Amino acid sequence: MEQRLTKLWYGADSGPSLLQPLAWLYGAIIYLRRRAYSRGWLTSHRVGKPVVVVGNLTVGGTGKTPLVIWLARQLVARGLQVGIVSRGYGGSVRNEPRLVGETSSWQHVGDEPVLLAHATGCATVVGRDRVAAARTLVARGVDVILSDDGLQHLRLARTCELVVIDGSRGFGNSRVLPAGPLREPISRLAAVDLVVVNGAAEHRSLQSLESLNPKAVRMTLLPGAAVRVAAQAERRRLEDFRGQPVHGVAGIGNPERFFRDLRGHGLEVIEHPFPDHHAFTPGDVTFAADFPVLMTEKDAVKCVAFAHPRLWFVPTAASFGEAQAREVLEHVLHKIT
Repeated sequence: MEQRLTKLWYGADSGPSLLQPLAWLYGAIIYLRRRAYSRGWLTSHRVGKPVVVVGNLTVGGTGKTPLVIWLARQLVARGLQVGIVSRGYGGSVRNEPRLVGETSSWQHVGDEPVLLAHATGCATVVGRDRVAAARTLVARGVDVILSDDGLQHLRLARTCELVVIDGSRGFGNSRVLPAGPLREPISRLAAVDLVVVNGAAEHRSLQSLESLNPKAVRMTLLPGAAVRVAAQAERRRLEDFRGQPVHGVAGIGNPERFFRDLRGHGLEVIEHPFPDHHAFTPGDVTFAADFPVLMTEKDAVKCVAFAHPRLWFVPTAASFGEAQAREVLEHVLHKIT
């Protein structure tokens, strides 16, 4: 089903869709919901500290998590105590907030929160009720809260909104769910503070991006040295894997982006895409062909317990040009201080 929807949403054919009537209904619900919040019929809750939302308009991964990590590190370096809230997708935590600790399992809190807490060292709280999660962080004395996703979670009042767009996939066919990948209409971009395009804005749906929001900056995800999952002190340059095929494993929103990055370093990749937030088992990363297995860092969180010696993960980091990094950071600091 996921593959069929991806083909429908991001394929070249943008003709009529049988799902369009449902998309009209969905769009009407989104409009009425936003109007209810803007008119005060539904309440957005302030938590006493600035909240920066890093979200997207489309279903699936766009590069939000690396941006949250980058922004958290930048703010910490400037003396701010940062907290992170996440829904904890894929975990068993419900409404009651849970702090991600050293021994927290991804089955309980979700894969992305484990990665966020480990990569930033910041207090990270998960829960479907983001307002309650944010208040938990305020009680711990944070200065600013970063929300990983949650652009559509209007119950949590926000000080600043950043939207991340995948430059290669754009908005797909530019339709809202379920006829397209959009959680909200593209016009929503006019109200956000900054638009961050992950990679070159090459998709046809991004041709009019500047007219929608002129505050758009480009971000690049840079893969680092591969890390052995079973012994994370051991690292290898990606170039060292040249000369033989490698198995590429990715359970993220856009697996092709990961495979493309590996090929960009000269690797011959045997692709093994999985659904986003896939719960990996030993059989998923064990192959008859005895080649190295390279996976994303988010996926590696779920494979530590059964990692074999051929299993490596490739961390990626958000990167900006000097001027654009300064623009993003200064804009956020201006909004929250």
